[in-house]
Amino acid sequence: MTEITRRTALKTTVGGALAVTAAAAVTRTAFAADPIEIDLFFPVPVQGKLADKMKELIDRFNTEHADIKATAVYTGSYDDTSLKTRAAIKAGKPPAAVIMSANFVREYMINGDVDPWDPLIEKDGKTAATYFDNFWPALKSNAVIDSKVYGIPYQNSTPLMYYSVDAFKDAGLDPDKPPETWADWVDAAKKLTKADGSRWGIMFPGTYDYCGWITSALVMQNGGQYYNHDYGGEVYYNAPSSLGALTLLDTLVNKAKVMPPGVSDANACTSAFFAGRLGMMLLSTGSLSFVRDNMKSPYKVAFLPKAMRNAAPIGGASLILPKGNTPERQAAAWMLINWLVSPEIAGEWSRFTGYFSPRKAAYDLPDMQKFMTDHPDAKIALDQLKFAVPWFDTFNTVAVRKAMEDQVQAIFSGKVTPADAVAAAQKAAEELLRPYVEQTALKVVG
Repeated sequence: MTEITRRTALKTTVGGALAVTAAAAVTRTAFAADPIEIDLFFPVPVQGKLADKMKELIDRFNTEHADIKATAVYTGSYDDTSLKTRAAIKAGKPPAAVIMSANFVREYMINGDVDPWDPLIEKDGKTAATYFDNFWPALKSNAVIDSKVYGIPYQNSTPLMYYSVDAFKDAGLDPDKPPETWADWVDAAKKLTKADGSRWGIMFPGTYDYCGWITSALVMQNGGQYYNHDYGGEVYYNAPSSLGALTLLDTLVNKAKVMPPGVSDANACTSAFFAGRLGMMLLSTGSLSFVRDNMKSPYKVAFLPKAMRNAAPIGGASLILPKGNTPERQAAAWMLINWLVSPEIAGEWSRFTGYFSPRKAAYDLPDMQKFMTDHPDAKIALDQLKFAVPWFDTFNTVAVRKAMEDQVQAIFSGKVTPADAVAAAQKAAEELLRPYVEQTALKVVG
């Protein structure tokens, strides 16, 4: 395809009708060397050198697509990225695409801040169903809402249990038999913890976002539902399954004392793990490469221990199309997105970061097959996908998420009982969700 032809294709409207007349095409020829400029907002929510790698990928895309000039804009954490995206949309200068936390996609749809990808998918001669056949089925739940595609899976994860082989052996535990149940987990953590404070049994980040992600996993492992995935205005923070999950956390920190009190971040967890001061930690699949590069003694990864069932919330991010872009910018963004999620590039990003590739075909490529053979720890996340559940997505996502996270953090500091925590979290969440609940109720009545 010539550059002029490519530019003409980019000018195609979202509905599929060619909007370039012969006269306009002649005019465009004179400017064919001027690329369409688009920007991609991207976060770096886990440890490692992801920002540099993303810029490298975008440079390669630009080299291969002379008619498009994409710019990667680093926007901080997932929460920061959402704030900056909303501000850009409000200012009338939306980015062409955003790598957005999967748990924000529904809220963007509710608020009318995102366009569906369906017209661009259909323009390529596919349906949403056939397009998503290329991705792992578990990723669809946080990407397709009301039968429309609002997110293209990009960097995806589940929480994993990382554990030190040396610490297990020192504590008399078999490193080939990691704990599978909560009871075994608490018992192993007790054996790993040293009374002199030189080693803790278990840690995981209690910071915002991470805290809610892990807590939701514990609730669902305890047989419950953390929220209503089919409706953006309902959470189950005070359900028995949630009380059981918070009771486990209270036990780990305040009763068994196998987890340090207070709120630890990911850096504190990995620093203790690398230094031999931690036996087990819960972290994202996206931290695999960072741990692999920095852990000098043997380690392994395993499923999260379960109470009543295996469950692992899908984390990570999807690519969204913010409201307010021109058809030309949308078409250019679509070309960038399809390049980023191609099996070759998605596989490369997976190998570099530790996120599993959302494209199934990436694992059929020779480079990926060799990588999986050389790094069997990367296979655990794929195995855990059979137990994957959607990640939290509601109206007013961050505030509703923090209603529970604040209470979990209070438990970590010994300031509240699990029973009081779940009651307070539910009350706060219901107040935050009230506008959406009332709005949807009126729609039903009307």
